[in-house]
Amino acid sequence: MKSILKTAVVLGLSCIAWQLVMGLTGWYLHPVLLNLFWVVILIQTGVMIWGLRQTAAEGRAYGGQVGAGVLMSVFGGVIIFLGSLLFTTVLFPHYFGDIRRVGEEVLKAKGMSEADIKTQLDAMAPMQTSFMSALSGFLGTVVTGLVISLIAAAFIRKKETTPA
Repeated sequence: MKSILKTAVVLGLSCIAWQLVMGLTGWYLHPVLLNLFWVVILIQTGVMIWGLRQTAAEGRAYGGQVGAGVLMSVFGGVIIFLGSLLFTTVLFPHYFGDIRRVGEEVLKAKGMSEADIKTQLDAMAPMQTSFMSALSGFLGTVVTGLVISLIAAAFIRKKETTPA
């Protein structure tokens, strides 16, 4: 369990650190650079492979590896949830207004009418709250972790020693 918790903490803190990079650099305000947020999937993949190698060394079989990976993701997701709440309520309290403004600029550049822009942005508004954003981060982390675990556990096994 120690390696699962250690991996979860590294996962959660690494993703929060990337979120801070996105915020402090202002990349979340750029229509193209905003997509760099998805680097969190690469971060999660790398951290989870590192963690699953540790759990493999503990002797876990495929099912145990998948379970360990899901636990890593759930615990890491809780840290990400809390970090996301902190990010959007304390550190960047105008985050969702900024995102809406950037979305409006992008839609204007595409030639959409003011009414269509308002309709589209208003439809997304219920999801653009601190809680929903944090919940999405948690759920995304858990689902991504399950997929990574199912795949990685098939390849990461305890090295069998053959008798000499």
